[in-house]
Amino acid sequence: MMLRTAAARLASTPAATRAFASASAAPAGVSFVLSETQREFQELARKFAAEEIIPKAAHHDRTGEFPKEIIKKAWELGLVNIHIPEAYGGLGLGVFDGALISEELAFGCTGVQTAIEANGLAQAPVILAGNDAQKKKYLGRMTEEPLMASYGVTEPGAGSDVAGLKTRAVKKGDKYVINGGKQWITSAGHANWFFVLARTAEDPKTPAGKAFTGFIVDADSPGITLGRKEINMGQRASDTRAVTFEDVVVPAENVLGKEGEGFKIAMGAFDITRPLVAAAAVGLARRCLHEAATYATQRKTMGTAIINHQAVSFMLADMAMGIEASRLLVWRSAEMRDRGERNTYYASAAKCMAADVANKCAADAVQVFGGAGFNTEYPVEKLYRDAKIFQIYEGTSQIQRVILSKFIADQYKA
Repeated sequence: MMLRTAAARLASTPAATRAFASASAAPAGVSFVLSETQREFQELARKFAAEEIIPKAAHHDRTGEFPKEIIKKAWELGLVNIHIPEAYGGLGLGVFDGALISEELAFGCTGVQTAIEANGLAQAPVILAGNDAQKKKYLGRMTEEPLMASYGVTEPGAGSDVAGLKTRAVKKGDKYVINGGKQWITSAGHANWFFVLARTAEDPKTPAGKAFTGFIVDADSPGITLGRKEINMGQRASDTRAVTFEDVVVPAENVLGKEGEGFKIAMGAFDITRPLVAAAAVGLARRCLHEAATYATQRKTMGTAIINHQAVSFMLADMAMGIEASRLLVWRSAEMRDRGERNTYYASAAKCMAADVANKCAADAVQVFGGAGFNTEYPVEKLYRDAKIFQIYEGTSQIQRVILSKFIADQYKA
């Protein structure tokens, strides 16, 4: 009951007082103080992770079973679809609020957190570019029952190279016909609808900024075929599949924005979602520190707890520094987006650093555990497997460095 009350209080809070929603709402100078409502929602997510996610995470990791019941409970508490505007039945939270929640859920299990956050990625293009009718139809239904949605951009031959997408959409009258295949699509096996990016320009020389169009595609459309659930290295609670589109007919009313604006819309969504993925990486890193420090106080060698050995304590110190620095980058990128500033530089920096820190923390946690860390009976081997994907999805760590280096080059060019 206390958790529902916190969610209701957050829903009734004026948007301008949430998550640095506007420049005028931001305090003068620099502040790291969360509002009372933000602290309550942070605690809501933390309590949910402790009571609902952590006890069941190992089961979903072993079986690969999709965490339907966990997602349903999260949806009931208001922890799913948090960015849907209030006009369409959601809480209308900003990126900063979402980052607070993502970190706490990821502390419990990043596989479950990814399954929950997949909705936010799919919804972001609709929130950014959808018209009122599209938002009512596709966002509204998400607040009426615990449905899932998927973001369909990546293809077998086009991951980081989004401009290399081969899926095509051809206009025929007042409809489009889509043909092609997507790969590594999160929650595809449970999606009610997809955001799909497809090439609509016939001229292969058309620049990416004008060559692609974004579509909302109902998952039950004839011609959609789902691949098997992929058995991945980590984050096994998340459902990942290939999706094939064969003569899938989509009404023109399901075009997001205008024809040719899809690439811009898809890239704009990353400025929202990369800080959230980075926040999840911080949550995993924090869990690594928690497990390693707890174990280090219990395990004894040479007559003392290993936390008293400098070799171990320095690894814990490095974890703590990385976590705190990464979180600050997450907060900076999220706060900028909520104030309406372009945050691409900081979103990439946050995503890249948090991903690298998560992987370093996971490796060090295994090292602190020693032989036990290599064993499935202990929690850190799962964290180690779960961490790797943060350097790959939502733009690889190399792509983030490309983005950052271009900003730097532009700044220093004569």
